[in-house]
Amino acid sequence: MASFPVEVLLGIYLGLLVGIIPALVSWAMAFSFRYFAGVTVPAFGVAVLAIALAGVNGGLLALADQSITASPNAERIVVAILVVSMASMYAHSKGDSMGAAFPKRLTLTSLRNRTLSKDVVDFVGGAGEVRIHVVGEVADMEGYPPLPEPLRAEIRGGEWTFPADLRLDELEQRLAERLKTEFDLGDVSVTVDERGRATVVAAPPFSGLSKRIEDGRHAVSVDALLPTGLARGDEVTLLTTDAQVRGTVVSARSGSSESVAVPEQPAVEDGEELPAPVQAPTTDGGEGRLTAAVRRTDAQPLLRADRAKVVVESRGTRREYELVSLLRRSDMRFRRVTPHSGQPLDGVTIGEAALRERYDVAVFAVRKPGGWRIAPEDTTELVAGEQLFVVGTRSNLDAFEEAVA
Repeated sequence: MASFPVEVLLGIYLGLLVGIIPALVSWAMAFSFRYFAGVTVPAFGVAVLAIALAGVNGGLLALADQSITASPNAERIVVAILVVSMASMYAHSKGDSMGAAFPKRLTLTSLRNRTLSKDVVDFVGGAGEVRIHVVGEVADMEGYPPLPEPLRAEIRGGEWTFPADLRLDELEQRLAERLKTEFDLGDVSVTVDERGRATVVAAPPFSGLSKRIEDGRHAVSVDALLPTGLARGDEVTLLTTDAQVRGTVVSARSGSSESVAVPEQPAVEDGEELPAPVQAPTTDGGEGRLTAAVRRTDAQPLLRADRAKVVVESRGTRREYELVSLLRRSDMRFRRVTPHSGQPLDGVTIGEAALRERYDVAVFAVRKPGGWRIAPEDTTELVAGEQLFVVGTRSNLDAFEEAVA
């Protein structure tokens, strides 16, 4: 017979060896009851079941069984029983807590609807804003040449501000578009976590101008008096002696400037310099040269002209963004839903469907064969396959989509 410490160690080893399956069963039982029924299984009962599964003479009764306590390896068996009991009770506790905290309806939609953590939101003028910054190294995109180191450092040192009520997938999309615009990247992939930290994989700018021009457009350069702040993507009208041509700015440079306004970097106490804020390339104003993407038929008048006058056109105020922001501040969302054949909405009118009473949502647009019908009447018939724009809370929209799609 081995010494008492050796028997204890052998008992711990035996308990861990035979207690893995009982512990998994205990966790699964506690999680299932808590998640589906909201009931906590008694820990003592789970421990008895676990020991019974371990095959030790009827569970806890083995502790009082003379054949066990008087056997030569009694210490080993008792320690093994205690280890199995503690492992099963620990697994039960974890399964119960996970069952209580686990989302009741976990779908791909709910995963994509994650938002930022509230403690990273700054409130400015009554509206929440979040600053997104890049963490780690900016990785190279597979299939493209590596990024130049200065460009990689500039992306890594940048910071961008967005509305805090955007979902993470919307933040990733907007940041990717911003990076493409500001750094003229060939391609970019962005991942943002709940803390507002972005991981970026990017491809360097395309080498040729023709790769950045849409099909059916030509790039034409003209000398002109350029306004201050002109940037790539601005819509302009170019006035020559015999034509007025509308186009989109591809590039612009005024005088001998570098076309990128970067303010002086403030110094910190230890002598290091802070990175300059990221800004889109703009002109400083004055005499310069402008390259614009214009239609094929408009290229000839510009090529004949020695000089052009530049008029910057307003893109107008995007009221749709204000509407989306107001909806989000009211905890409302809108979603595009396509009812399937055989579902409750197929072949009934909006009034008969009683969407407000049943789902607490409202339909504000229906796509018919002739086009979109805005603010449809109650007599509008809904047909499977037609797209609907629906407004409601996120939970109501989820329930509505699951019921009809």
